[in-house]
Amino acid sequence: MAGKPFLYTIVSPRLLDIYDVTNSIVVVIDVFRATSTIATALYNGTDKIIPVDAVDKCIAIGKATPNSITAGERDGKVIEGLQHGNSPAEYPRNFIEGKTLVLTTTNGTKLLHMALNNGASTVITGSFPNLSAVCNYLMQQQKNVFLGCSAWKDRVNIEDTLFAGAVVETVKEHFTIHCDSSLMAAEMYAAHKNDMYSFIRKTTHWHRLAQYGLEKDLEYCVTKDVANVLPIYKEGALVI
Repeated sequence: MAGKPFLYTIVSPRLLDIYDVTNSIVVVIDVFRATSTIATALYNGTDKIIPVDAVDKCIAIGKATPNSITAGERDGKVIEGLQHGNSPAEYPRNFIEGKTLVLTTTNGTKLLHMALNNGASTVITGSFPNLSAVCNYLMQQQKNVFLGCSAWKDRVNIEDTLFAGAVVETVKEHFTIHCDSSLMAAEMYAAHKNDMYSFIRKTTHWHRLAQYGLEKDLEYCVTKDVANVLPIYKEGALVI
């Protein structure tokens, strides 16, 4: 086991401060739907995505950035003053290619900025649509990894923990894992990886978003490798 980097799973942003993420890779996970949307927009040709943690900042950056669109949601609804929402289906290639997406979300963008403020050396984003790209990157880097679940207003959610479990199952031979939340996530994923569409219907986020007619969105968000690129945060933006 000597020499392998460590891997931890942080199941809520509220727990981030009890881990030392300095000089580590943090994977920001917000399966429903921010990190699924980020992977999809980059896969479909957006130049870059600027994630911001406040709506007024999103609007201001959008106004100052040529060929950009502003997007964001709070509680599953498009925010007044922004142009688009947080659905992967809103960003096909013929719409997003060559544009800059300025994005604010309820949970994911906040965690990204928290990780950077706490000294992470690299921040990437992960979701089932880019599972393989995330895992391949982590196995190559030989650095400590923290799988950061965005959760829902700091409350643990199933879908982000499920994705963490999928990562753990894939990369576990390359890491030292003394972390009960990682083991818990991996066990949950192993139990449900063959019935994902039915299992996610039990989540509180499903019930929250399905009332807006977003069932197809949510099924897409647990489909592996349909937008298999690696979003990495560099100089204020997420790029491939």
